[in-house]
Amino acid sequence: MFHKEGTQSILLATIFTAVVLLLTDNFIDTSWIKMTIQLATLLFLIIILQFFRNPKRTVILNENHIIAPVDGKVVVIEEVYEGEYFKDKRLQISIFMSPINVHVTRYPISGLVKFSKYHPGKFLVAWHPKASEENERTTIVVENKTFGEILYRQIAGALAKRIVNYAEQGMQVVQGTDAGFIKFGSRVDIFLPLGTQVNVVLNQKAIGGKTIIATK
Repeated sequence: MFHKEGTQSILLATIFTAVVLLLTDNFIDTSWIKMTIQLATLLFLIIILQFFRNPKRTVILNENHIIAPVDGKVVVIEEVYEGEYFKDKRLQISIFMSPINVHVTRYPISGLVKFSKYHPGKFLVAWHPKASEENERTTIVVENKTFGEILYRQIAGALAKRIVNYAEQGMQVVQGTDAGFIKFGSRVDIFLPLGTQVNVVLNQKAIGGKTIIATK
């Protein structure tokens, strides 16, 4: 199953692969050159397909749990000052996605979208300390009864050139459902109320829609 945001890229990659295979079969006689080009082209198609994969995941809804919004590695767990929306101290958990991770963004809780804003910016490597403030990004705040307001931020990386965000202010959203997509390497920061119980550790692998990153 593939994400809808990959439709155009997958179509173009498939056409490109078919054309290359056809041309090499008809115009290249040297077998090792032909095989090298064809294998490289097929590998390119496989990479595109795996990047846009969208595995179906059954989410157990729980208003007392905050689930990982994306697949990746937990790279930050610390108390920070969040200056865009809350303008106070929050607990930040950051998950870094490599190009081989699933890049679907999922809602970490169910609730009401209170804030959703896109920010143009740079394309620093996603683990750079200033990426959260200077890179292209979107900021989304969702509120539920248990945690109040939590904020998650989709951040573009050095390779990511497009952030897709489906959250709009005033929407009611469901935990674990599709919230957007970030193309080609990126990071998501989650900002939680101080005192929230963290259920992950640094360098842990998180699975979007499955891993419980925090509880009340």
